[in-house]
Amino acid sequence: MDLRNIAIIAHVDHGKTTLVDELLKQSGTYRENQAVAERAMDSNDIERERGITILAKATSVEWQGHRINIVDTPGHADFGGEVERILSMVDGVVLLVDAAEGPMPQTKFVTAKALALGLRPIVVLNKVDKPDAEPDRALDEVFDLFANLGADDAQLDFPHLYASGRAGWADTELDGPRKDLTALFELVRHHVPAPKQLAQRDEPFRMLATTLSADPFLGRILTGRVESGTLKAGETIKALSRKGERIEQFRVSKILAFRGLGQQPIEMAEAGDIVTIAGMAKATVADTLCALEVDEAIPAQPIDPPTITVTFGINDSPLAGRDGSKVQSRVIRERLMKEAEQNVAIKIADTPGGEAFEVSGRGELQMGVLIENMRREGFELSISRPRVIMREENGERLEPIEEVTIDVDDEFTGAVIEKLTGPRKGDMVDMRPAGVGKTRIVAHVPSRGLIGYHGEFLTDTRGSGVLNRIFHGWAPHKGPIQGRRQGVLISMENGTSVAYALWNLEERGKLFIGPQEPIYEGMVIGEHSRDNDLEVNPLKGKKLTNVRASGTDEAVRLTPATRMSLEEAIAYIDDDELVEVTPKAIRLRKRHLDPHERKRAARAG
Repeated sequence: MDLRNIAIIAHVDHGKTTLVDELLKQSGTYRENQAVAERAMDSNDIERERGITILAKATSVEWQGHRINIVDTPGHADFGGEVERILSMVDGVVLLVDAAEGPMPQTKFVTAKALALGLRPIVVLNKVDKPDAEPDRALDEVFDLFANLGADDAQLDFPHLYASGRAGWADTELDGPRKDLTALFELVRHHVPAPKQLAQRDEPFRMLATTLSADPFLGRILTGRVESGTLKAGETIKALSRKGERIEQFRVSKILAFRGLGQQPIEMAEAGDIVTIAGMAKATVADTLCALEVDEAIPAQPIDPPTITVTFGINDSPLAGRDGSKVQSRVIRERLMKEAEQNVAIKIADTPGGEAFEVSGRGELQMGVLIENMRREGFELSISRPRVIMREENGERLEPIEEVTIDVDDEFTGAVIEKLTGPRKGDMVDMRPAGVGKTRIVAHVPSRGLIGYHGEFLTDTRGSGVLNRIFHGWAPHKGPIQGRRQGVLISMENGTSVAYALWNLEERGKLFIGPQEPIYEGMVIGEHSRDNDLEVNPLKGKKLTNVRASGTDEAVRLTPATRMSLEEAIAYIDDDELVEVTPKAIRLRKRHLDPHERKRAARAG
């Protein structure tokens, strides 16, 4: 069977997962009456809730005697560690661009990696049936992007299609018949080369491990493309590290191949195909799985370094152990080590004392997803404020800089530019109109300055702005960046909050809790209207007297409490505060619950 391996790359929410759904339907992968979940490729709960792809996944369709392996890639730069390795498995890419928005920052991130690997892209202008679609402008912008990223002549001579993934059609002409996706299938067949590995079937078996996962029945499993030779289930092979050192020798217990949405056991893996192998105990991503006579590892992509660190500790608040079942540091450590095994973009380090762990990763979103997964599994954690990882080079301190691209209504541009270039030490790079009444701003901002900015940005733009960020490079340290301006309201008592007390506290600032909620000494219950912290008593009930005047006993009317999402809470806290995360609650607290200890720590600091 003729084979093609392609990856679909696109910015978040440009419709790639929906397009893959349609390819599966039209290739006959689904039965006519089969019930299929929408966005079938987003299988993880958090992916479905947030509408983003976090884990790269592969699927396979058969069309007129051709097998096309399709890899769906994450668009968020936080999950970039996945993208680079996936692109090394494929021979062509389909770049999906929203005809209204044009190419966006994360499109740029993945496209740069694809062009550097020499892949020739097919451009699909998706959502051309939207009222604000401008496919010709989007096409020009794609060409400019390729040129800026150093594409060669063959890559710049790219074929393009107009499409609507949701409606299930793609055409070479904008006013074509709009029937189905045949034009896309045909283009993939003619434009994407067959895997060059097909010619190396008679050589010894070699495969580069690209993604790692765990299966409850098979244990550790590695997925990648077979570079040469063939492999049968039951054979003994070995794993080599990137440097060529032998890691282990093992017997292949099972070989799985992607067929439609599922994976099916196959007898033999052949050169060029993308398969999953089970049976290893230690081998991981970027290792070479090969026949016993092979001694040279396949060159693998180095992994981008982490840019932020968060401390994960045990939950030691007075409410610890009420919601979750997994609270011991030993259990937390095991879970984090398992995550680091599966996710090569994450690094774990123990802290002195062993009660907490330093977790380093690509960004706040990646950390937020890990913490959210853990709380759903029954863990209780205390999480510190993210800290940016610095670098020393030639005696100079360097910090990570991110390229921020913002699309915002014209009326809010002043506020956004002032925030980015003022307190957050950013540099403006570009500013130009982006459609009617909208402006696109591009700035280079230190990663430190972006921690906690997204919530503020949504407030400043009344929820209408779109912010995208991508790692740009390292630059000399830009000096101190001002953190949160307001102080917080801290509970001085243990117990259950009282509506009357909260009503009296409303004039002091906005509250994070409502009545009848458990609270403890040292817990942050609101934001002070001034810049200092204030200890308050949320338990103080109304003193009862035997004098009654009309109107005094009216029901207390409280302003609804401000509830923060996990990422907002982590970005909001200061260095002397923690986020307490349990399966049922997200609470803010001071690192030292006792006021005397807080004062001592402040003096020592």
